Amino acid sequence: MGAHGHPYAPAGLELPGFVPLKLSQAQIVAPYLGTTLFVVLAVWFLSGRCRRLSKVDRLLMCWWAFTGLTHILIEGTFVFRPDFFQRENPDYFDEVCKIPEIWKEFSKGDSRYAARDTATVTVEGITTVLEGPASLLAVYAIGSRKSYSHILQFAVCLGQLYGCLVYFITAYLDGFNFWASPFYYWAYFIGANGWWVLIPTLIAIRSWKKICLAIGAEKMKTK
Repeated sequence: MGAHGHPYAPAGLELPGFVPLKLSQAQIVAPYLGTTLFVVLAVWFLSGRCRRLSKVDRLLMCWWAFTGLTHILIEGTFVFRPDFFQRENPDYFDEVCKIPEIWKEFSKGDSRYAARDTATVTVEGITTVLEGPASLLAVYAIGSRKSYSHILQFAVCLGQLYGCLVYFITAYLDGFNFWASPFYYWAYFIGANGWWVLIPTLIAIRSWKKICLAIGAEKMKTK
């Protein structure tokens, strides 16, 4: 704990009313990973009941279910419950889901979350309200083989990539000094966020190709 009563960087960051972490890193990360694994496995097995779905489509359903729930439940809590960093007596939701502890831990890799930086709140707000529901809609669209599936996936991926660009660029412009140590830089700032650059890029490329093929096939029919 630093002189200002928190473990975050920069050391002079003011966080009035901040309540320190009560759980260890393992106590926070392990349940999160366990819940993620449960969601992915559940969607994988349920998607097996959908006819004519490839393994890639089923994996995409798992991804969109995971990312949609993450956007809505976890990031939504950060956006719409701004006081949870200061709660001495957490409510039932906080106790069960440990989401305030997740954000307190994650802030070791990016203290802008603890400080509620306006750019970060804005990016997360857009992600929660727009991309979260759209991600869950993508699960349904893939499973039901809707015609708008690839257009939807492409649009959500562009939104995620734009959000990541804003996130990383504003961190650079603001001094690039928001992590408590190199470990948290690589594990949280780069590692945890890197998935939302890599996977949306791959999905966007795939959907772009599928859309182009569909339009090409339609043009051949009209000749």
